[in-house]
Amino acid sequence: MTHSLYYKLLLGYLLFGLLGFVTIATFSSDMTYRYLINRKAEILYDEATMIADNCSKVYEGKEINLEVAYPQLQAVSSYLQSDVWILNHTGSIVADSSNKKTGTAIEGFDPTAQGNHLYTIGSYYGLFNSDVLSVSAPITGNMRTYGYIVIHLPVSLIHQEQNGFLNIVYITSAIIFLLSLIILLVFTKVVYLPLKKITYAAGEYAAGNLAHNIPVSSHDEIGYLASTLNYMSDELNEMEEYQKKFIANVSHDFRSPLTSIKGYLEAILDGTIPQELYQKYLGIVISETERLNKLTQGMLTLNSLDSKNYLSRTNFDINRTIKDTAASFEGTCDARGITFDLTFSDSIQMVYADLGKIQQVLYNLIDNAIKFSHEDSVIYIQTSVRYEKVFVTIKDTGIGIPRASLKKIWERFYKSDSSRGKDKKGTGLGLSIVKEIIQAHGENIDVVSTEGVGTEFIFSLPKSTSL
Repeated sequence: MTHSLYYKLLLGYLLFGLLGFVTIATFSSDMTYRYLINRKAEILYDEATMIADNCSKVYEGKEINLEVAYPQLQAVSSYLQSDVWILNHTGSIVADSSNKKTGTAIEGFDPTAQGNHLYTIGSYYGLFNSDVLSVSAPITGNMRTYGYIVIHLPVSLIHQEQNGFLNIVYITSAIIFLLSLIILLVFTKVVYLPLKKITYAAGEYAAGNLAHNIPVSSHDEIGYLASTLNYMSDELNEMEEYQKKFIANVSHDFRSPLTSIKGYLEAILDGTIPQELYQKYLGIVISETERLNKLTQGMLTLNSLDSKNYLSRTNFDINRTIKDTAASFEGTCDARGITFDLTFSDSIQMVYADLGKIQQVLYNLIDNAIKFSHEDSVIYIQTSVRYEKVFVTIKDTGIGIPRASLKKIWERFYKSDSSRGKDKKGTGLGLSIVKEIIQAHGENIDVVSTEGVGTEFIFSLPKSTSL
């Protein structure tokens, strides 16, 4: 969003107001004019009809007393601000309220020219210098027309009255338009200014300043957008820090074995290491390459766990899987005098999960338990059923995990000080892989540990529903 967008909105608003005002003025002017013309014509016609009725005595054989007629004509003329004429059937003016055109014969007078219309607008046969609204009513009797009453109202008076109405409409429209500016002010404060802050924040994020916070706290869609962007920036900032730490850890864990490999091979080539010790140091080199391979495989596993829909779930016996996995450590356990105590709630316990991934979980947890157990100790593995979950417990009586490290053991590449001292070959990825796999199943894993007493890992799996 740029400033031009707001200015376009403002321009559109003002243009809308202007066009609205012009439209209202145009239609109001035309409608008001037509209304006043029709209304005035009706009034004039009623007055002309009433005067014509009073003048109907002419068809009784009596002459019209103009001295009596003039006051009535002048009264009507004054009231209606118009000229009132009495015409004979030939079109001669026999009486005029202003007494200016009495005796004038109207050339080309045609009483039928008005047709079905109630009124005419014009100079009335050229007798007026400006347009007048003219209405006529016949003086009739004995099936004959003896004359006409004609009333002329200047159109300029109608325009004056029209302007009075229009002034009210214009003032009202202007007031409504000014009041509607409040909407624009509210829009500016509630929408435009917050969006401007969000736009500025987006620019800051694009420039790498993920610590920028959007100061918008309204409880509407704009506030929700600002909160979402703030949350996003915090997550990206944490992700950036995590990536830096991740790269540092990867570099450290790769550099150490590579340095060892390079050093031993150079020593063999330059003769520092005698030929009779080649087998020993080449064995160390192979061990270091295996460590690199294990580290690479762990990173590939974590990468696959980051994608969705990677699980291949089946129904299998978790008890049999535990037995098979524990059996694979037989050689290592015999060498250190470590034994397994397996306790199962049922002889067969079916679960619905990814067999390969759960085998990896069991392998990593049992491997850790053996790694940190004392000589001639026991590792306890147990399965139990609660509700629709199967809980697997792996417990050792080894060195335990320091309290300060309990929350960090799930982090990638994290190794506690005791781990680094006891196992130089660890990658720090095992427990991260374990947690990712369990969470991918929609389950949880917990750890309970006391330093010097031992560690217990407990994770859940969905119980199989198939018969």
